[in-house]
Amino acid sequence: MFQTAISLKRLRCCMIPVVTALAAVPAAAQDSDGLQCVPYARDVSGVRIYGDAHTWWGKAAGRYERGSIPQVGAVMAFKPHGAMRLGHVAAVSRIVDSRTVLVRHSNWSTINGRRGQIEDDVAVVDVSPANDWSEVRVWYTPIGGLGTTHYPLHGFIYNGRAPRQPQRPVFQTAAASSPRSKSPAPLTAHEPVRRDDPIGDLIGSLTN
Repeated sequence: MFQTAISLKRLRCCMIPVVTALAAVPAAAQDSDGLQCVPYARDVSGVRIYGDAHTWWGKAAGRYERGSIPQVGAVMAFKPHGAMRLGHVAAVSRIVDSRTVLVRHSNWSTINGRRGQIEDDVAVVDVSPANDWSEVRVWYTPIGGLGTTHYPLHGFIYNGRAPRQPQRPVFQTAAASSPRSKSPAPLTAHEPVRRDDPIGDLIGSLTN
């Protein structure tokens, strides 16, 4: 009995440095299932910002131009929303129309039962009333379509000069998707926000 107590005490002492070492490993490295959104967005955009996704917008001030117009190569910076407490970042890969872009990002959809998966050229649709990219819906692979949540954006961080504001009318509905876009049929910009959204909650829990 006495010998067993000594063994357990030694085991606990051995575990302390192991736990301390794991705590020092970045979140992306701890995720054995895949890649977090931040390192992937940094790699594909060239925007060299570090830290949680929700800090990128503030850290970009004075270092990178920022704005509300999508541009290929720009980082789309999401605000924290619901269960997505750490925000999210994605890189714009293609402009489809005034309401639709394709992005490259990681750790959004659960694919084949695994989190941390990379998705390239998936649709994000602007659903803001003013067509200012302040609210978007995002392609979610498990359902084969856009999720129902309207995610708020900070805007876009540009690795270069910001685009000029185009002189065009504000569209109230999304234009039809390009054949290469993975978005479904056009949707109404004023579509109400669903408050009961298990898919959005699932995405948020996986991106933190």
